[in-house]
Amino acid sequence: MTRKKKGKSNKKGISDLTNTILSILKKDRNQSFNYKQIAAKLGVNDASSRNQIIKTLAKLAGQDEIIQVERGKFKAVINTEYYTGKLDMSAKGSGYIICDDFDDDIFIASNNINKALHGDEVEFYAYKRRKRGKAEGEITNVIKRAKSEYVGVIQIHEKKNFAFVIADSTKMYKDIFVPTNKINKAEDGDKVLVRLEDWPEKADSPYGKVVQVLGKPGDHNTEIHSILAEYGLPNEFPHEVEQFANDLDTSITTEEIGKRRDMRKDLTFTIDPKDAKDFDDALSFTILDNGLYEIGIHIADVSYYLQEGTVLDDEAYERATSVYLVDRVVPMLPEVLSNNACSLRPHEEKLTFSAVFQMNDKCDIKNEWFGRTVTYSDARFAYEEAQAIIEQNVTLKATDVIKNPTTIDNTIPKEVSLTGKEYKTAPEIAQAILKMDELAKLMRGKRMSSGAISFDKVEVKFNLDEAANPVGVFFKTSKDANKLIEEFMLLANRKVSEFVGKKDPKKTFVYRTHDEPDDSKLANLQGIVSKFGYKLNFKDRKSTSASLNNLLKEVNGKKEQNLVDTLAIRSMSKAEYTTHNIGHYGLAFDYYSHFTSPIRRYPDVMAHRLLQEYLDGGKSANEDAYEQKCKHSSNMEGLATRAERDSIKYMQIKFMQDHKDEEFVGVISGVTDWGIYVEIIANKCEGMVSVRDMKDDHYAFDQDQYAMVGKASKMMYQLGDEIIVKVKNTDLVKKHLDFYLIGKPE
Repeated sequence: MTRKKKGKSNKKGISDLTNTILSILKKDRNQSFNYKQIAAKLGVNDASSRNQIIKTLAKLAGQDEIIQVERGKFKAVINTEYYTGKLDMSAKGSGYIICDDFDDDIFIASNNINKALHGDEVEFYAYKRRKRGKAEGEITNVIKRAKSEYVGVIQIHEKKNFAFVIADSTKMYKDIFVPTNKINKAEDGDKVLVRLEDWPEKADSPYGKVVQVLGKPGDHNTEIHSILAEYGLPNEFPHEVEQFANDLDTSITTEEIGKRRDMRKDLTFTIDPKDAKDFDDALSFTILDNGLYEIGIHIADVSYYLQEGTVLDDEAYERATSVYLVDRVVPMLPEVLSNNACSLRPHEEKLTFSAVFQMNDKCDIKNEWFGRTVTYSDARFAYEEAQAIIEQNVTLKATDVIKNPTTIDNTIPKEVSLTGKEYKTAPEIAQAILKMDELAKLMRGKRMSSGAISFDKVEVKFNLDEAANPVGVFFKTSKDANKLIEEFMLLANRKVSEFVGKKDPKKTFVYRTHDEPDDSKLANLQGIVSKFGYKLNFKDRKSTSASLNNLLKEVNGKKEQNLVDTLAIRSMSKAEYTTHNIGHYGLAFDYYSHFTSPIRRYPDVMAHRLLQEYLDGGKSANEDAYEQKCKHSSNMEGLATRAERDSIKYMQIKFMQDHKDEEFVGVISGVTDWGIYVEIIANKCEGMVSVRDMKDDHYAFDQDQYAMVGKASKMMYQLGDEIIVKVKNTDLVKKHLDFYLIGKPE
């Protein structure tokens, strides 16, 4: 009789079995395990290994490191305090956990990441201190994945039995394994969207499935769609949503007009960017018999069409915001609403939600009214046209114009292109614009004296040809016409918020809040701007605001302006949506909400609904439900902002592809141990000079001076220095721009 073969003997024993068992029990510390379950976790089934596990369990129980909760079943004894936080990965594979229980972020070495990914909510424990006093930790469990889909390039194995997707994101430190039956007809080298499905215990890489083939890397539409896919943003509306929107009755009935304040006879107009397609706000202006000015801020009544519980509302909520990429807009609402029914187009009646104020020449508000209206827009102005009116009549006082319209000769500047009905009302609108400009400047002055901070950061814009190729760069700045609109939108947002919040603080409402800046961020800002010779005073809130405003004014027009503006903005807390009002630090408002852009922001829709509910005498809405909606809206706003930045970066690199033979003067915008970052003054494109390409000397990073210093020559390239660079490489796929360093200007 032949003897049965035994399982393969393991004379050496299972490597580090004690710590391995402890790790298994601690990871699932609420669950108990027997020796068979632990053996299965370890992938062993021979008698020798099982005996080792049984003996080790007995030893650990005897040492009180584990406890036997029932016959043969064990749990870890937990002496460590566990915390939860959010993981922020670095490109090097290590990371930091942001946790409210710690003042500083917790460093996580790459060998302690334990299959967590960037942005994940994780459980961890802090177990020792690093050299500089920073806490270090180990991730013990992934509570919630931040995302499940990644954009990357697929590499198919020659035998085609498997593939790997190399993610575009530098923060995704693992390639994603894809079995051949899940590549979804992708070809080698395609850019794809892959969804994570599993990460087996012993697998080095997560397993995934290709859910969409985006196209060939470098192709314009492929890269734009990749940006949207990377952040989980939609590219088009589902058919059922489009169909639902198209089937809506958008006619304005006599019955509906009868339920609203009729303001169709009030002089009303819009001022928007010249290329705008949707107009969600309009202004009306009337001089009352008592000498007060009645100014209406009229907002598209999106909530009238967007009924809760419909597929249209569900889709708008999921999107939460429109996304403005360089070459396209991904709207929150289908076109039938965003560009038609809800767009306050000239010479059309529209259903609106209005905030109407009566004020005097000093901007003192004597009366206010909120509610649903019907309006008629007499004219549409571009910002440039409204600006031309303001500039041409800059020597006139608006009050004099109101009293004597002939002072502007009943004419409009040649820059303004109005015809027909618009031209007939143009002199009246010009008078209104001049008066409202005067009032806006007064309101802005009051805000600034109250501690508001003036962030007028230069926006980079592109001139595109028919194929969406960038043929030029220009900078968008905020002029008087822009600020006129801004001040009256701020007025409506603030007063709507005050109307609910002050009248009954217990009623749930959607606030736009902005916390005070973090002291450490302000200190870091001070350290950097001091290199340019600027001083800041952070003694108290008022001096901080005044100091920041003075800094932003001083750098205006200088080479370091964009850098300092960016750093100042980063020193601020992030604004967010919440039902818990703490005021808005940057605007110096105790109450503030978003009410004026419901076509492109879902929180504005929520504000409209809540305001109408309370105007009708309704009870307070469910706070928890609205707080959850606020968090979702804030998260989606963040994703949209990052996608917009990526599209600008992509277009900047695309623009620089055609300028490889040119030399540019730039400003050093960042210094690290691997190189210096440079922002070109002429077009704001930013790229990097690698320290490896600085071959005239051996350069080392001097952290204290924010500089790269040559070992032999002592040549210093410091933050804020002007240098000359030339394009070395443009990578549209990785969105990376590399420069050669030519030297410093003479």
